[in-house]
Amino acid sequence: MSKGNKIGVRILKRIFLLVVVMFILSVAVFWLARLAPGDPLQSFYGDSLEMMTSEEIDAARTRLGLDQGIAVQYVKWITNALHGDFGLSLKYRQPVLDVIKPLIGNTLLLGGIAYVVIFALAILIAIFCTLHEDQWIDKMICKIGTATYYIPAFWLGVVLILIFSINLGWFPSSGAYDVGMADSIGNRIKHMILPLIVMIFSHLWYYAYMIRNKFLDEVRKDYVLLARSKGLSKRTILWKHCLRNVMPTIVSIMAVSVPHVTGGTVTVEAVFNYAGIGNLAVESAKYHDYNLLMVDVLITGFIVFLSSFIAQTINEEIDPRMKESEVRVW
Repeated sequence: MSKGNKIGVRILKRIFLLVVVMFILSVAVFWLARLAPGDPLQSFYGDSLEMMTSEEIDAARTRLGLDQGIAVQYVKWITNALHGDFGLSLKYRQPVLDVIKPLIGNTLLLGGIAYVVIFALAILIAIFCTLHEDQWIDKMICKIGTATYYIPAFWLGVVLILIFSINLGWFPSSGAYDVGMADSIGNRIKHMILPLIVMIFSHLWYYAYMIRNKFLDEVRKDYVLLARSKGLSKRTILWKHCLRNVMPTIVSIMAVSVPHVTGGTVTVEAVFNYAGIGNLAVESAKYHDYNLLMVDVLITGFIVFLSSFIAQTINEEIDPRMKESEVRVW
């Protein structure tokens, strides 16, 4: 089989796997959401639901398709979704995509910046700790890092709001931007600073520690000892040799970390009332807004799968032997 055919087969396999995963995810979320206690009509009608007669409530359920069995509802939803119709948001009373589209960019911006900063700092901290292994600075960083990792994200967010928003007034306490300032980069950055601090503190040491341990394993290998005997400095060996060998592991860690960081984004958006799909997912689950919750979860699942695909591709470029391996990140 030619190289081009092999690449085509790999891509087709991953596309097929993506379809299967998204289908299973949609079924699971659809069933679980509808089995949860609560009445979605409360979301749609609000307080006026209490004044409706039983006949009017039954008619409303029929109009929204909630009187049918779960299997029938799912078939109807998936059929419409394949034609680009993801249904109506019960809470906002408008098409789901119209609700989500303005918020996707906010979440991707916050999560993307946090993701890059977390791993850039994690790699630098890991290399620094490896260079100073068992010295006082390494031990101090390990202790401080462990302490910061166990600080609850929601508690840290509240403390930062109390100090820097309420007492000092330096940063806004909520929102992705001020009213009418959506196009202002400076205003968006000002709103992101506190959420970014919480996300970085919540995830940084967890990944820095894993990468640090991988570097420590690498510097004990024979080729490093041989290079040291030839007079190369530890710093040179780390940056020119160890980093390349450890990079596939780092990329794999970055891929599997996407759900972890995404989960942190949901918490941060809720604490800071940040206008993103994470905060929207919490609201849609709270108000039983089924259609909105479905699309939120599917978008998140797609991002996780896509990150795994990108990580696998990068790993194959770094280490060509992985192209022949049967092991895949999925």
